[in-house]
Amino acid sequence: MPTRQDTTGIGFGMIRYRLKCEQGHEFESWFQSASAFDDLSGRGLLSCAMCGSDEVAKAVMAPCLSSKQPIDQNPSPQTQPLATAANGALSAPDDKVQEMIQAMRKHIEENSTYVGTNFAAEARAIHDGSAPERMIHGETAPEEARALIEEGVKIAPLPFLPKFKTN
Repeated sequence: MPTRQDTTGIGFGMIRYRLKCEQGHEFESWFQSASAFDDLSGRGLLSCAMCGSDEVAKAVMAPCLSSKQPIDQNPSPQTQPLATAANGALSAPDDKVQEMIQAMRKHIEENSTYVGTNFAAEARAIHDGSAPERMIHGETAPEEARALIEEGVKIAPLPFLPKFKTN
């Protein structure tokens, strides 16, 4: 079941799905809409964040519901947010998936150039040979990313935000 998140700038108006690949790996991803997920899935443009498999489907997930109840100041471990590690540190990985994402972030930051919101223009320039070939990462609108893919530019979404955009 999709969850609408409208309390952060990242998820406003977007849907978060829990996904599962044919190997059993589970991960989450954000989509502009349910039809955007269906479109990407139908065109084979989704892949597992862990193994790269393109056999990805929605997994069962609990809905994120708001409540008028007061927030429990001492939640049990079962009700703690997923992003909070057992020791309360937000930056410590809870599991193997988060560990892998942190390793991916480190590798990308050490081996590619951050081009910010100029990502689409840089990716096109590299693709058409007018800029030197190199690894880049940055930001672009979903529509622009879709256009790049349709033009044959090989891009992939990253499962994290640039450090300056995280709390």
